[in-house]
Amino acid sequence: MNSLGLVPWATENLGIELRHAESFVVHASDVLPAELPIDTLLLPGLRRNNKRRAHLLVSTVLGKHLPTDPRVVLDAGNRLGDLVREVLGGRAAVVLGFAETATGLGHCVAARIGASCYLHSTRRDVPTAATLTGFEEGHSHATSHLLQPAPADIFVNDLPLVLVDDEISTGATAIDAVRALHAFSPRAHYVLASLVDMRTAAQRAEFETVAAELGATIDTVCLASGSTVLPDGLVDAVTEMPDPELNPIAAQRGSFGRVVLPWPASVPEGGRHGILDSDAVAFESAVVAAVGVLRARLAADAPGRPAIVLGHEELMYLPLRLAVGLAESGTPTRYQTTTRSPAYVLDEPGYPLRRGFRFTAPEVGQEQPRYLYNAAWSAEWGASTAAPAANPILVVVIDTPADTAELVADGGLVDVLTASGSDVLLAVLPEADPRMLHAERADSGRSDSCEVVADGGFVDVTGSGSDVMLAVLPVVGAHGEDAVRERPGDLLENDDVLESNAVSQVLANPVPLHGPEFGSYAREEVSWLLKDLSEIDLEADVAERERRIQSGAAHYAESLPIEYQPDAAYRSLFDEVLADSAERLALAVATVSELVVAERGNDVVLVSLARAGTPIGILMRRWLRYGRGADLPSLDVPHYAVSIVRDRGIDAVALDYLARHHDPASVVFVDGWTGKGAITRELTEALDAYHAAGGARFNDELAVLADPGHCVRTYGTRDDFLIASACLNSTVSGLISRTVLNETLIGPGDFHGAKFYRDLAVDDVSERLLDTVSDAFDAVRPRVPAALAAVRDGDRTPTWTGWASVDRVREEYGIASVNFVKPGVGETTRVLLRRLPWRVLVRDADAPEHAHIRLLAAARGVPVEVVPDLAYSCMGLIKDVQQ
Repeated sequence: MNSLGLVPWATENLGIELRHAESFVVHASDVLPAELPIDTLLLPGLRRNNKRRAHLLVSTVLGKHLPTDPRVVLDAGNRLGDLVREVLGGRAAVVLGFAETATGLGHCVAARIGASCYLHSTRRDVPTAATLTGFEEGHSHATSHLLQPAPADIFVNDLPLVLVDDEISTGATAIDAVRALHAFSPRAHYVLASLVDMRTAAQRAEFETVAAELGATIDTVCLASGSTVLPDGLVDAVTEMPDPELNPIAAQRGSFGRVVLPWPASVPEGGRHGILDSDAVAFESAVVAAVGVLRARLAADAPGRPAIVLGHEELMYLPLRLAVGLAESGTPTRYQTTTRSPAYVLDEPGYPLRRGFRFTAPEVGQEQPRYLYNAAWSAEWGASTAAPAANPILVVVIDTPADTAELVADGGLVDVLTASGSDVLLAVLPEADPRMLHAERADSGRSDSCEVVADGGFVDVTGSGSDVMLAVLPVVGAHGEDAVRERPGDLLENDDVLESNAVSQVLANPVPLHGPEFGSYAREEVSWLLKDLSEIDLEADVAERERRIQSGAAHYAESLPIEYQPDAAYRSLFDEVLADSAERLALAVATVSELVVAERGNDVVLVSLARAGTPIGILMRRWLRYGRGADLPSLDVPHYAVSIVRDRGIDAVALDYLARHHDPASVVFVDGWTGKGAITRELTEALDAYHAAGGARFNDELAVLADPGHCVRTYGTRDDFLIASACLNSTVSGLISRTVLNETLIGPGDFHGAKFYRDLAVDDVSERLLDTVSDAFDAVRPRVPAALAAVRDGDRTPTWTGWASVDRVREEYGIASVNFVKPGVGETTRVLLRRLPWRVLVRDADAPEHAHIRLLAAARGVPVEVVPDLAYSCMGLIKDVQQ
């Protein structure tokens, strides 16, 4: 019977029985009782379309099919580890967990006994890892097991080998594995550990025969043993049952968010490439940090709600530890994982698989569907004696290879879960790079001195008189060295990796920054692909900074101007401008957003060019999620901010990150407005260069709110009007500085940098801008179809008229460079706020929308000149300090 006293459905209706033989108790705990009979550890379920095995033994303590208290799962693994330790008698050992079901259980055992090395077999063939050996599992849905330790010698030794599986049904898989592994690397002692052992007497005798044949000792341990009684005709009876109904649909789709959890590149996130006892301290510290970030995100997005943490296939142990951390902090939490195995779903009391989901495998090159069962809170599975007060949020934990477009596309895991009405938070963890692990472990075994610096940023290898800075790209991108791209498999073999005295930039995966830790925007509004330089003094006097830039002694992106803070009169004018232009801004936001969706589809990823593009990207995201009205679907699209620097290009490390996490074809770059079109050209050239260097192909079509320069096809308007976010600096842009690219601060594996001006919080109007424009969505919604049609039906061909007019002004005023001419209201405002202005040109002396420009010019003593035939409504001219 289950926790509610129900006879299992498969027992009552099909005659499948589980008979108990013996329990093996090492310690009692507050989590599980001392005695664990078979029927408390297993529930009988069914397989579909399997001619050899129609039954499925569903574990109540593994957290695979059933949402389980994570502390129960961990306690079961610890108990099994204690049994293993008794058999080993204190000797060191290597632990091998079987993919996919026992990868987490094996890790629990290895951690409990302090194993020298834990490795789990894998069905994911990692292209940058060498496959040591493998074995087959005859009855499994996916049969091939690969072993990919990095390097091989962490596994190839003569230590006792502990093989961990969730159950021993017949023992065939275990025997096949022992034979294959013994032929490859013989050992004297094997221990087979499982939660339950269901072998017959004859099958147990076979183990003794194999042990004698190999000349080795084979011990077995389990929490409980028993037998399965299967009625005649079971396969036919199950085959005749009606087809199960998968992927339930709710009346209202659930929400979707994502968070990237911190994880050091030098610490394995699991046992796919081996995790050593020397990794334990760093692993535990990293778990604490990741739990902290996840707790904070849940507190912000789903305060007070319970959570079901879902691991994905072989990624089981780390999600389990995250779930334990949440549970111990007071969040009602359950844990389970996805699976490759199809099972029979039946919504009947007493049956363990009440609902099911079939979804597209997110990993590249995988065609077989994946499955998830239940993903709900039920007292039948021991989750609680009562339903929680609120529906649980589903926290899907994946690693970077599974964080693909397929995950969120139609039929992907996120799609089928949200379609069922569940709210989903996707928590992404970087995957360990086997090459980095190989390098660190291989070097630690040689006489060369070796030091890992800054969470895996660089590995300094010295030896044979050579000074070598060695680094490994976790996922090869356009910013990597040619040697990395050409030789991914044997990159780190001994001394033939690099020429003497060479430098290869090696790099850990940087992670995005979020508010409130970085910037004043809410966490869900934007993910900053930037490096935090807040504690570094980068500001320079405006005049001196301008002199150095114009003389060629420094690039403008290497430092920051002092943040000019306008007086009270100007700030009051900002409020008036915002109030007067809110509907105009809202209409332009809606128009460009709908144009993007119409031409690029619903599954877009907004990537703003920091910092002017960031508030526009947030407003576009808000419109797509909240502003479209009941007639159009709500779209919860990801939004990032990246750096682009004139003459230096776009941040290639940020592009690498985007290419790993999203389909590059779905990325839409966003900016506030165009001037003469310099950034538009810079974006195209930079993306072409990135692709030519081996990176992914991104679409260079820039989406802007306003295109007075006539240099893009995707815009909300081509009017040269005042966009309120141009009126101020960081205080209207989430308190973030403009971006910094300074080689003394930004390493080859870093995002470009920026500062968070916390001290300006009292003057921050970033949220006021967003909320004021968002509040105008209702008013402009009826006008959006006409505005969209006007843009789509018009001639959107870029003419670059803005650039031509700028060139004429440059010649007429004897200006050395077009970079000193900034056309349009937005660019003129920025000249007055952060450059050394020479003069301002306006088409109309008293234009109402230039009131703020006249105020700024007067405050800085800059002359304003009327030029009636000016192509733009105004232009700002930067002073040439070299003349």
